[in-house]
Amino acid sequence: MSKLTLAPLPYAYDALEPWIDEQTMRIHHDKHHQAYLDNLLKAINGTEFENVAPEKLLASLAEVPEKIRSAVRNHGGGYVNHNLFWEIMAPGAGGAPSGDLAAALGTQFGGFDSFKQKFSAAAAGQFGSGWAWLVVKRDGTLGLYGLPNQDNPISNGDQAILGLDVWEHAYYLKYQNRRAEYIESWWNVVNWKRVDELYRRAKK
Repeated sequence: MSKLTLAPLPYAYDALEPWIDEQTMRIHHDKHHQAYLDNLLKAINGTEFENVAPEKLLASLAEVPEKIRSAVRNHGGGYVNHNLFWEIMAPGAGGAPSGDLAAALGTQFGGFDSFKQKFSAAAAGQFGSGWAWLVVKRDGTLGLYGLPNQDNPISNGDQAILGLDVWEHAYYLKYQNRRAEYIESWWNVVNWKRVDELYRRAKK
């Protein structure tokens, strides 16, 4: 049996108020994230993959048997994506990054404001359900793009360091159909200290 578990949120359910409401955080973490884990376990338990890290499975989907590949891609992706999502947010966060990451964003995107605009556009322009991602590519440069559903950049050979969930369950209780307002609010909770740590780790 796999030892994968659902970690508790690293802060209280209401800690990201007023930007992300308590009820959304409870349902998003306790119901949606839990369901991704449960369905991933259902797919891999009893197979040779039950003790393989989900990140490794997502990085080599072609090697996962067709019978469970979709479940690993969708539910494994949902599990991994949300593990990152909770940790790149924090109460009292927001603002702008500093240090190595800020310098890289300047080089790659012409500064933080330009990056923020491009990232928000990728999130707003993602048709249907999906995510916007900031990634570190194999060559160490930064990339920015959207992916559908629960696809994770690791399947493209990239390392995600910042992701924004634009599935409706991430914002509908508070923002209804106002995705752009949710995106704008979300910048107030981005934990740049953690994103910078992930950046430096991915560059090693």
